[in-house]
Amino acid sequence: MKLWSKSTTVTNQAIERFTVGRDRELDMMLAEYDVLGSLAHGAMLHSINLLTSEEWRALQAELRNIVGEMRTGNFRIDDDVEDIHSAVELLLTRRLGNTGKKIHSGRSRNDQVALDCKLFFRAELRHIVLATEALFMRLLSLADTHKTSLLPGYTHLQIAMPSSFGLWFSAYAESLVDDVAMLLTAYRVVNKNPLGSAAGYGSSFPLNRRMTTELLGFDGMNYNVIYAQMGRGKAERIIAQALSSLAATLGKMAMDVTLFMSQNFGFISFPDDLTTGSSIMPHKKNPDVFELIRARCNRLQALPNEITLLTANLPSGYHRDAQLLKEAVFPAFESMKACLDIAEFALANITVRPDILDDERGKALYAYLFSVEVVNELALQGVPFRDAYKRVGDDIAAGRFQPSREVRHTHEGSIGNLCLTEIQEAMERLLAEFPFDRVEQATKRLLGEE
Repeated sequence: MKLWSKSTTVTNQAIERFTVGRDRELDMMLAEYDVLGSLAHGAMLHSINLLTSEEWRALQAELRNIVGEMRTGNFRIDDDVEDIHSAVELLLTRRLGNTGKKIHSGRSRNDQVALDCKLFFRAELRHIVLATEALFMRLLSLADTHKTSLLPGYTHLQIAMPSSFGLWFSAYAESLVDDVAMLLTAYRVVNKNPLGSAAGYGSSFPLNRRMTTELLGFDGMNYNVIYAQMGRGKAERIIAQALSSLAATLGKMAMDVTLFMSQNFGFISFPDDLTTGSSIMPHKKNPDVFELIRARCNRLQALPNEITLLTANLPSGYHRDAQLLKEAVFPAFESMKACLDIAEFALANITVRPDILDDERGKALYAYLFSVEVVNELALQGVPFRDAYKRVGDDIAAGRFQPSREVRHTHEGSIGNLCLTEIQEAMERLLAEFPFDRVEQATKRLLGEE
């Protein structure tokens, strides 16, 4: 069954397989959102007298029944049905006759799929934001717990200056703040209603687009009907850029973890049941979780480029190329959520080594870690900085350098002043801008769940 079928049209089976692709599989992820859109659209059709009160009551009840079937696993898209839009309309027509055929008045599959995707993206971004918040809070807690535990800092993978676990954990926490800012931008782009743009040129029906915008909990609408269609690909690209930013943070952190777990560093460890072994080396405790986070996040960082190339040089109007956006973006949400969840779970079980700089090996290996502290101390005593730098350099070269191991970092964001409260407040301000509660209330009203 196809919404565009005519009595004289029979599609070649090879063309059918190629053009439908993975749509039936991926559209199951859109199923409930397609019904939500139809509930809002139906309410609007009733308000402009394209549905009678009796017809609208029947459609509303049946659409809500279909959502129930979806949630209990009793809904599927049959092999002879092209997509989720066709599947829902077919069910309505079978159950309600001519009334079911009226639900598509004033819309096209073009604005229908654009709407479904935006509703899906909005929900998935919420999951990503909440998972990011959980990881953020874990990192802040670890930073506070281990704020006095020193570890060596590196530049060029060479021993550089003193750092701390508090500084390391909170660095990634603050990075997540910027990532959430990117997610907020993506959410704002997504949270605009394309419904009513039809095939991209509007409708001669007196549609009330403000009504559907409010019913679906959107912040506003894509006003221009051509732009509502041009937004396909653009919204996905902006989402991909936000996910890529978040993936870059997780990927870098995962690389640090794999280094810090190795015997050459030995800064951190995890319980045996969170690591894997070797088939021939009985001593191995491999950081496979973080290696896979690193790999997944590297792949996610390629997503904006994939979407850009999928949609490059397309003229205005709808094009079937947009179908492949689902295959690129939908799995990315699942991969990102998996990385966030497993990272938070693993870090809840991390053990840090508090005496890295204090045992005999550490005192010898990390002696030069404090050279800048000595230079700065001389400068505070009145020695010109460049002279102090040369004096300490000469002492190191001559083997007479005796480091002071006292760390006096007190400015904002340094070892002794992590500004964890300020970092948390920055995150809280961003999280408060997401209208999750309003969207949830709108959804419940449409489904009659209030």
